[in-house]
Formats: sequence, C-alpha cells, structure tokens
Amino acid sequence: MNAPVGQPMAGCAVLITADRRSGELGAALSRRGAVPQFAPALSMVPNHDDAQLVADTRAVIAHPPDVVVATTGIGFRGWIDAADAVGLAAELHEVLSRARIVARGPKARGAVQQAGLQADWVAESETSAEVAEYLLDEGVDGLDVAIQHHGAGSDGLDQRFREAGARVQSLVVYRWGPPPDPQALAASVRATADGDIDAFVFTSAPGAAAWLEVARDEGSVDAIRARTQAGSLLAVAVGPITAKPLLDAGIVPLVPDRGRLGSLVRVMIAHYTAEGEKALRTIAGDLQVRATTVVLDEKVMPLGRGGVEVMRALVDANGGVVPRSEVLRALPGASQDPHAADVAIARLRDAMGDRGLIRTVVKRGYRLELAPAEVPAGAGEAR
Repeated sequence: MNAPVGQPMAGCAVLITADRRSGELGAALSRRGAVPQFAPALSMVPNHDDAQLVADTRAVIAHPPDVVVATTGIGFRGWIDAADAVGLAAELHEVLSRARIVARGPKARGAVQQAGLQADWVAESETSAEVAEYLLDEGVDGLDVAIQHHGAGSDGLDQRFREAGARVQSLVVYRWGPPPDPQALAASVRATADGDIDAFVFTSAPGAAAWLEVARDEGSVDAIRARTQAGSLLAVAVGPITAKPLLDAGIVPLVPDRGRLGSLVRVMIAHYTAEGEKALRTIAGDLQVRATTVVLDEKVMPLGRGGVEVMRALVDANGGVVPRSEVLRALPGASQDPHAADVAIARLRDAMGDRGLIRTVVKRGYRLELAPAEVPAGAGEAR
C-alpha cells in the first residue's frame, strides 16, 4: 500500500488568480491540504472561430514562411485546432514542416512536438527577448517570419523583425479579456490585504499586472507588500516574466526553477514543508497558525476567527505568558471583562482537544505548554 500523502499545506488559504488551468492547480494544492480560492484577474478569450485567425492562417499557407515562432504551448495547439476546424490542418502542417520553427520555451516546444513537428531551437529562458536576440543574430533580412502570439501581444517581436528587414505575419490565437467576476476579484484583493489569505499565485505576467491594478484601485498594495515582507503572506509566480510586475511593486515572489505548474506546486510544497519544520513543538504536537485557521500535526482544528487570533497570540509568545488584556484584544468586540478571556480560553482548550495545552499562569495570564526541550527559561508557574 502506498504511504499517505503528507499535508504540509494543511489549512493554507491559497488564492489562485489564473483562469486557465486553475482547476488543475487547485486540485494539486488541495491534495497537500491547501484550501484554494479562485478569483481570476483576467479571462482567456480563444479565437478558434475568429475570421481574422482563419484569414491569417490561409495567408501563411499561401505564402509559406521561412521561420515560424511559437510563443506559447496553448496558443500553438489552439492554432492547429483552429486550422483543423476549417479543414486547413493538413495544409498548415505541410507548410510548418518546411519552415524553421523557433519555440519560446519548453511548453511551446512540447506543443510543436505534439503536432508532429520539430522545433529547431528553444528559448530556455522562455522570453521573447531571447527569441529576438537569437533570430536577429542569425539574420532575418528578406525572410518571411510567422509569429504565433500569446494573449499579451507581440512583445515587440513584430517591430524588431520588420526593422531588421523581415516580412512578418502575426497570428493571435487567444487574447486576454476582462475578469470573469470583477467583484470577486476586488474581494480577493481585500482578503489578501486583510490577512485572510496565506498565499497568492500568478501564472502570467498580464494576470499579475491586472491583479495589482485592482489592488491599487482598492488601496491595498501597501498592506499586501507589508504582509509579504513580514512573511505572513507568500507570493508565488510561475516564472521570472510573471514575477516582474510583482517585483516592480516591491513584492518578492517565490519562483520555481522551471516555468511549469508542476514545478510551481513543488516549490510551494517545499516552502511549506520547511515552514512545518519551524512549527512550535507543544505537548499536543506541532502547532502552526494560518491566516484563518490553526493546524496541529497537519490537522485543521475547528476554531472560529476569535479562537484563531487568540491562538496566534499564544504562538507568537513562544511559551511566554499572554496577559488577559491581550487575549481580550484578540477577540471580536471590545469587551474589557476578564471573565470573557477565561471563557474564550476554556472554549479554545476544548476545541484543541488537549486541555493541558493552554496553561493558566497565576495572576498573569496564559501560555502554551511546550514540549520539554522547547520550554523557554522563566516561563512562569502554571496550574
């Protein structure tokens, strides 16, 4: 029997800002305990039935290019599918098989291979700048160059190649559209700023830029930046191009070595596995506080928001004493009644399943009962 999959992301509220493949990404994170939330910053609008794309494809067939640039995997596959839908797939395949194919990264190369073709060169950095540098160094003067564009546009490739003497044919296979639910997007920005999200994930530069624009409109950028700098919020970008809008806003994201969703998931798992090794060791097990929940030995505990905030104060004290006044500040409302703190602690003990986990320190407040090796000096008498 296979060993059960660990839950290093147990209880993590992860905001997924992408439209395409968001379900796949959410499912992968859920298997490791995360709680995905979805608020796409942009929609992806396919052009499979677009008359312009069909006309451009006919032009490519009529005037076969010397060089074809495939900028995205989904875009190249979409181009082939669109050609097939109008009976042009065989002719397009024949034309492409005679051209020199340049792929902007491994995903584009994979789509080229899936179509039964071979990429002659691949930009491992997955940047249009590397594609331009390579082809301009080789020389494009007098050549016919067909460029399959991604949703963000040409990235300057068309202009640079034309200025170098090439005849350029552009093919836009999909484009970015407005967010599917603007209100949900704005709410996701506020939740991220307010501390209700543990991590937010971006899979495209246009999506990151659009999300940040909403954050600016909401006046939330400073709070989001502060949370990432404090380590209470993890920003994640699938690659360096996607990361750039975040970096420009002073938000430093976690970026995998390879620009793939699988690599993105693995780097997040590695991050939270390392965080788990820093968990507070208590007599009841390893304790972590997430944005909206508490996790004990990878098990999400049934606490309300007030209980989570009280536990956060206890964990932050690292075995030190938390006064009743601080417990009251962590609770909703503005009660100054010490009895309210006692009631909240009693409920918290019951919910955590180990009444010995939270100790009362006589005339001082409360503290967590840490594992013996973790108890700091001078923690105070408890009963």
